[in-house]
Amino acid sequence: MSEQQHRSTEPFKAQGFETRAIHAGYEPDPTTGAVIPPIYATSTYKQDGVGGLRGGYEYSRSANPTRTALEGALASLEEGERGFAFASGLAAEDTIVRALCRPGDHAVIPDDAYGGTYRLFDKVEQSWGLEHSPAAVSDVDAVRAAIRPGRTRLVWVETPTNPLLNIGDIEALAAVAHEAGALLVVDNTFASPYLQQPLTLGADVVVHSTTKYVGGHSDVVGGAVIVRDLETADAITFHQNAMGAVPGPFDSFLTHRGLKTLAVRMDRHCDNAELVVDFLSRHPSVEQVIYPGLEEHPGHAVASRQMKRFGGMVSFRVTGGEAQALAVCERAEVFTLAESLGGIESLIEHPGRMTHASVAGTDLEVPADLVRLSVGIETADDLLADLDRALSGG
Repeated sequence: MSEQQHRSTEPFKAQGFETRAIHAGYEPDPTTGAVIPPIYATSTYKQDGVGGLRGGYEYSRSANPTRTALEGALASLEEGERGFAFASGLAAEDTIVRALCRPGDHAVIPDDAYGGTYRLFDKVEQSWGLEHSPAAVSDVDAVRAAIRPGRTRLVWVETPTNPLLNIGDIEALAAVAHEAGALLVVDNTFASPYLQQPLTLGADVVVHSTTKYVGGHSDVVGGAVIVRDLETADAITFHQNAMGAVPGPFDSFLTHRGLKTLAVRMDRHCDNAELVVDFLSRHPSVEQVIYPGLEEHPGHAVASRQMKRFGGMVSFRVTGGEAQALAVCERAEVFTLAESLGGIESLIEHPGRMTHASVAGTDLEVPADLVRLSVGIETADDLLADLDRALSGG
């Protein structure tokens, strides 16, 4: 990666998150003064003589200026050495595995992982030769017990997890992983870089589905990897180019545009989520509310220590079993029945039938009476009224 491709993050290292979200990764265009990164819709670049690359650019799978700006901003916000953008979160995850593992290696994964992550490890990486074992991310001893000395290369955690919102102690898990000679990978999608920076707590690699809070507007699919050291960065760089699962310039532009407003959106997501949690906690049709901001949540103390706030994701279990859970999802109106999360609009889903159907019948199966909410930034009173109608039967 050329000096031009990552020099613009340097002036902002000491500045606040919101400032870095807007400015890091890009300096106004020297020719036009454009303050927003242009969409470089080009596949190749004129060379100044054979091998004479302008700023290191030769072909847009390897690097594109619009993508470079996004990657620089991601690295700055996660306080990492380098950032990498991908065509999807799962493309980012697959690249991590191929870059850092070899057939015969082993990984520890969450016992309530996102269904797509489980499918990737169980159906794709396992056939490639990577074995895996599930462990509860909230139980450091369980993670330690799942490690296979000499073979475990990655300890992979989500915190909060999807959809049960369990919390892993990143600092403690990093110590366990490093003691075993493994790397700690943290899926930071639910928290976003605004609420949590795992690399500062000892993690080696951070992965995001930027489709979610980073992009924030449900209009682009993408992924990201941010790493703490140059050796890991070199491995990811090679595989990003060799495997080619990169976003196009327009997708990079949309993701970067969303990233610039992440802080203000996350504060509103958290405000609304806290009001929703309070409402659900008092509703007679709700058996349990799962949210790390609740003092009774088993991970509350750890979340309070490593997160700025507790996020916009809320899960709850209803009193009437799966039938009621499905009915609640069907009756909601302001909460749109849809997969995904982290957009400006509120979403509702039934994990067992939707995002986590791939883990049905396994040890990772989620409760049938569980409903997951991605709380958006609409007027809070409208969200509460909609939930009341959905829970009360219309």
